[in-house]
Amino acid sequence: MSVDNNNHNDKCQSYRPKLAENYTEDTWLKLRDAVGAIQNSTSIKYNLEELYQAVENLCSYKVSPTLYKQLRQVCEDHVQAQIHQFREYPFICIKSLDNLSFLKRMNRCWQDHCRQTIMIRSIFLFLDRTYVLQNSLLPSIWDTGLELFRIHIVSDSAVQKRTVDGILEQIELERNGETVDRSLLRSLLGMLSDLQVYKDSFEEQFLIETNRLYAAEGQRLMQERDVPEYLHHVARRLEEENDRIMSYLDQSTQKPLICCVEKQLLGEHMTAILQKGKDVFEAFYKKDLAKRLLVGKSASVDAEKSMLSKLKHECGAAFTSKLEGMFKDMELSKDIMIQFKQYMQNQSEPSNIELTVNILTMGYWPSYTPMEVHLPPEMVKLQEVFKLFYLGKHSGRKLQWQPTLGHAVLKAEFKEGKKEVQVSLFQTLVLLMFNEGEEFSIEEIRTATGIEEGELRRTLQSLACGKARVLNKNPRGKDVEDGDRFNFNNDFKHKLFRIKINQIQMKETVKTESLRILPSCNILFRGQPVMHSDVYIFFTTGYIFFFYLCDKNHL
Repeated sequence: MSVDNNNHNDKCQSYRPKLAENYTEDTWLKLRDAVGAIQNSTSIKYNLEELYQAVENLCSYKVSPTLYKQLRQVCEDHVQAQIHQFREYPFICIKSLDNLSFLKRMNRCWQDHCRQTIMIRSIFLFLDRTYVLQNSLLPSIWDTGLELFRIHIVSDSAVQKRTVDGILEQIELERNGETVDRSLLRSLLGMLSDLQVYKDSFEEQFLIETNRLYAAEGQRLMQERDVPEYLHHVARRLEEENDRIMSYLDQSTQKPLICCVEKQLLGEHMTAILQKGKDVFEAFYKKDLAKRLLVGKSASVDAEKSMLSKLKHECGAAFTSKLEGMFKDMELSKDIMIQFKQYMQNQSEPSNIELTVNILTMGYWPSYTPMEVHLPPEMVKLQEVFKLFYLGKHSGRKLQWQPTLGHAVLKAEFKEGKKEVQVSLFQTLVLLMFNEGEEFSIEEIRTATGIEEGELRRTLQSLACGKARVLNKNPRGKDVEDGDRFNFNNDFKHKLFRIKINQIQMKETVKTESLRILPSCNILFRGQPVMHSDVYIFFTTGYIFFFYLCDKNHL
């Protein structure tokens, strides 16, 4: 018996119903209306689930290429229409308020555009995850939105100039002591970064203006102020610029910005500064260099050594010998740590803390006030392991732990998810207490940690009253008072995975015969030569610890 293969195949083919007449056109009109409603901030006539299903239906019938082109065109038409509100804006007006109004209008346009793109993508998600994903040359719906805004709004020369000039004006006002809307600047600079025009459109001009400002300021203040006062001003300016980086500038700007400030306020006036006050400058520079080396804030080791070479040329080898010793300590410490890590691999009971140590020579480095604190047992144990290792190779030497500049990275779990929190050692000791209990008083925390009262109050203030409040304080308030109680803030939220919580610094009010110390500056100058202590860094699976240790005999 024969089989009709052709007839059999026809019966086995899957059946796909034909689209109703004009279905593609009618469905697109419905989708276009929905997109228009989103763009005009009016109510959408259709159910979002219904719209999503309509997109899926069109994609399943191979309409994806046409649908993608139609969606892009509708979005492009809308973005193109937005440029008129900026071209019509009064560019001839030079009042600050009008420039600020322009920035606010630009920010509203950008925020609306982002919100609209997210909503549009949610409707066309099936298209984005199938057709677009399968075609590597096609930008996603979100990337298309960025591309259109960049091409038709931000790349307009007049609009871009007005936006960047307005941002630069706000930064100049802030540098002159006025209060500005930092959230506005953060949003607009984030926009330029997202659109990948931050460096070319803003950063280059920003650094030019920064260079101009501090070149003029350095020339003027060197004539008006004595060396200690001038150096305090430099320290304050550096802190301000670092704060701007944390608040609204892109992180990529940090190194060129700090280099620019140091070059104009220090490098260009080094000879004059040294002639006026060599001893004061040495103390200032040593303290600042120590902080950069130990906390990893140096913009460039090569730049630091270049500055050291200039100092050596200006002041002689005797002046820079201790500074060169600081660099030598850091390099020798790296070799010691290679040996220590090999030593730790042979231990019968390996620690879950990976310890990295910098051994620093007393006499090279600034002095830090010794402070005894109560460390967790696992940290104390690892200290003893390292001490045994080090003294086994260098018998007769004396080591002194210095925790004042210690810091750590803690792994924490909040309702929102896991985070890493970069904190000082004092902040670390406080936070680790909340693994053992839910709520503590200030007195209970002081007893458990051994942290000096003033330091403890500043530590608790940074954790419970600052921008990143990982602790709750009861009662609430900006200052820490007797009777306050603290508990872990499980509802803490932050957009970043790793959050740095700055320690609130002690205000110095020290008086000397030759110097006046400004209370807002955390740099202490002394008339006598300064002694030093050493640093230890612990990297762990749970946290990273940084400690300071004195090797009184290390030469």
